[in-house]
Amino acid sequence: MATKGVGMANKGPAFGMSRHVQDKIDSKYDTELEQILVEWISRQCGASVGKPDPGKMGFQAWLKDGCVLSELINSLFTGDKPVKKIQSSTAAFKQMEQISQFLNASEKYGVTKTDMFQTVDLWEGKDLAAVQRTLSALGSLAFTKDEGTYNGDPNWFFKKSQENKRDFSDDQMKAGKNVIGLQMGSNKGASQEGMSYGRSRQIL
Repeated sequence: MATKGVGMANKGPAFGMSRHVQDKIDSKYDTELEQILVEWISRQCGASVGKPDPGKMGFQAWLKDGCVLSELINSLFTGDKPVKKIQSSTAAFKQMEQISQFLNASEKYGVTKTDMFQTVDLWEGKDLAAVQRTLSALGSLAFTKDEGTYNGDPNWFFKKSQENKRDFSDDQMKAGKNVIGLQMGSNKGASQEGMSYGRSRQIL
């Protein structure tokens, strides 16, 4: 059986309900998706980031210090890179700070908050399925944007649906306001006269 990842070293055994909850979270982890994400990140960042040992613990150990993630998000920006300093460290707070920089840059890139993992999900190994979800959303976004920075297979990620923006003329906007006005009873002589709102409150 594979040795436990670095993130689990200082954690005691989980019992009862917490063990049950952790088992459910672990069951969401997708080993096939892991292979796709590893291959994409390796292509995206180059040989310098290497590849992890297969399995969830290897995946966590590979990403835990935040450096590979920072390299990944920087590779998707064409201009100024969002993560200015990428430095490997054994200090916990430095690693978590590096992860946070990745998360902030991912949000800037367009990943929604609902698709974002929390730092402890990765660093403590609490929810590696959430980490996969964030990386999948990032891959889909990079593929959808088509800015020439995506270095993956087009079959790896789904294209995100584009926002359907509609341009209305001034006349159309005015017509829309008139319709709303009629529905609200705010024009064509409509008033509140004759409407009953029940018994008025008496102030003693």
